Amino acid sequence: MYRSKVTFRIQQAQQLCAALSIGVAILMGSSAARAQNAYISNAGSADVSVINTATNAVVATVAVGMIPHGVAVTPDGTRAYVTNLGSANVSVINTATNAVVATVAVGTNPASVAVTPDGSRAYVVNNVSDTVSVINIATNAVVATVAVGTRPLGVAVTPDGSRAYVANYSSNTVSVINTATDAVVATVAVGTRPSGVAVTPDGSRAFVANEDSNNVSVIDTATNAVVATVAVGFGPYAVAVTPDGSHAYLTNIYSADVSVINTATNAVVATVAVGNAPRGVAVTPDGTRAYVANSNSNTVSVINTATNAVVATMAVGSSPLSLGQFIGAAAPAAVPTLSQWAMIIMGLMLAGGAAVMIQRRHQDI
Repeated sequence: MYRSKVTFRIQQAQQLCAALSIGVAILMGSSAARAQNAYISNAGSADVSVINTATNAVVATVAVGMIPHGVAVTPDGTRAYVTNLGSANVSVINTATNAVVATVAVGTNPASVAVTPDGSRAYVVNNVSDTVSVINIATNAVVATVAVGTRPLGVAVTPDGSRAYVANYSSNTVSVINTATDAVVATVAVGTRPSGVAVTPDGSRAFVANEDSNNVSVIDTATNAVVATVAVGFGPYAVAVTPDGSHAYLTNIYSADVSVINTATNAVVATVAVGNAPRGVAVTPDGTRAYVANSNSNTVSVINTATNAVVATMAVGSSPLSLGQFIGAAAPAAVPTLSQWAMIIMGLMLAGGAAVMIQRRHQDI
């Protein structure tokens, strides 16, 4: 008799834990939805692979426009903007649901996009139109169009949001846009075929990958002058700077590797072999990992920034590109709906009832 009562108490305790877990799970929300996800644009399969950076698993695939190329996640992590090179538009993905919630028409062959730090504007580079479309993120409407150099490719916004740096692939220059007026205020000569560009977290330097020069131009943003040129691998394409500003990661298309530059000395301190034809690169907000899209391998390589070793490789869609900051902050948990609140209350009621029954059985033993 005693053993059966003890067994019953254990069963009731298990029911209590299960009931409590209902409320906790809903209140906490889906961990996958709040994870720092990497959004990988797959040009060949016209979709975006969503990678949970905590598990390095592909958790969703989102259909977008034709030949998706550039990606930028908003600072609050709620939206991912994807430029569709073949559709002349931008797909806006809700990161909580991984569904396209808007499509914005822009110029011809939009190649990349960067979002301002306050999350108010998205700057979209149109490679054939030789322009930059400025999107109001609140309305997803184009509010300005800025003429830049020939065949612009990469774009980055300074941390204070005051300037946008645009790499002009066929002009061998970088256009500097004043974001308050959306006018070009400077043009900087760099190497041959500049493609990707990134600005350091303190805003003092812009790193520009020159594909045909096999080097990187370092621009002093205070003077808009090139203050250093760093030799890297073959065909440097994209660049990302770590959150602490200590290192820049450069993808080299033709040597199939990543050059790691110490930004204090402008010296290459490591070269990391990755997949074939690496294109886009982005660093996680905590600075511990760099994600590299390998366009000819249909994979993503994950580099541990402490050791500069590849620690994971994931299969994604066809011809992954992802030029831009394709990893953002974790999206906030969704507010529970009325039906979810009802489930929470039910779970708490079940938990309370189970607790009373356990107490009564305990008194009987």
